Amino acid sequence: MRQPMMLLAFTVLGGCASPLPPVDPKQAWVDLYTITPGRLLMADRLDGERLNDGRYFQVSPGKHELVVRFDYEVYSGGISTNPTDRTCYLTVRFNQFKAGERYRLEARAPAMQPRIYLYDAQRTVLVDEPSRIFCVP
Repeated sequence: MRQPMMLLAFTVLGGCASPLPPVDPKQAWVDLYTITPGRLLMADRLDGERLNDGRYFQVSPGKHELVVRFDYEVYSGGISTNPTDRTCYLTVRFNQFKAGERYRLEARAPAMQPRIYLYDAQRTVLVDEPSRIFCVP
């Protein structure tokens, strides 16, 4: 039982350590970023299809729906001051991805509510709210 578990662990860790693929100039590249230290932001789905690598999106020009998984801590207050983890799936729709352009999808949780922003290379805000939010407490 130990050997299959170790093999699975090494396979998963190997996937995390692999380099990103080369940028395709015929597609748009979307980097993922969160300003909350120690939090997780991963690409989950592109146009309804689950992705194999959650570190980025690489999309053809035009309209796309991006779904990201955002994990962060929520403080409930009261007697217990221990934070609880919250997982949210945030959906962003954008109609004008351009080939060769680089974008940045940034997630935050001010006041413990998830927010997501899509920026272009000049840091112009293109989308400043998700079209859909689904959270698991």
